[in-house]
Amino acid sequence: MRKHLLINILVFFFIFLPIRTIPLVAEEEPILTELRSSYLDLTVSQVQSMSNISIRRKKAWGFYGHSTIQHEYETEIIADEKVVIDHATGLMWQQSGSYEYMKRKEVKKWLRGLNRKGYAGHNDWRIPTVEEASSLLEASEKNGNLYIDTVFDKKQRWLWTGDRCSSGGMWRVYFDDGYVDWGDVSFLFVRPVRKIR
Repeated sequence: MRKHLLINILVFFFIFLPIRTIPLVAEEEPILTELRSSYLDLTVSQVQSMSNISIRRKKAWGFYGHSTIQHEYETEIIADEKVVIDHATGLMWQQSGSYEYMKRKEVKKWLRGLNRKGYAGHNDWRIPTVEEASSLLEASEKNGNLYIDTVFDKKQRWLWTGDRCSSGGMWRVYFDDGYVDWGDVSFLFVRPVRKIR
């Protein structure tokens, strides 16, 4: 009697309850390459020692090189505004950036206006660190004659970063020749960034 009852219960469970399958291989979350997002005073040696960078040639003022990150770029339009999401770093970039180049002292005012407007629905845009901006450097010319991926607007050939050089001035990234240097007396563009995770 007990044996028949047990068989009936088992048959009931197999017929009327859904069977949950357990995947044999769990899907893994892609490994995120974390990039520093807080600003620092950095020496030339510290910038030349950044991780995820391959240096072709060191210079007294910085280096020629490129990022070693395997980017996973996706373009998206949010509130009629273009952004580039990099799933490899967890960063969202403004696809273009400033349309005019500007002196360093004008950057904060420009960013305040962008955040007040809520570009692409966000108000936490900031100027990138030298580590973040350098991560966009490609090993070869990809976007016309620029060392940056074609998902980005090519007008912004030179970028300010938020990091200071311990010798004075700010760190800058140049996509026209693929190099990083420091200085203060320049007119450069801004390509804002924000963290998404």
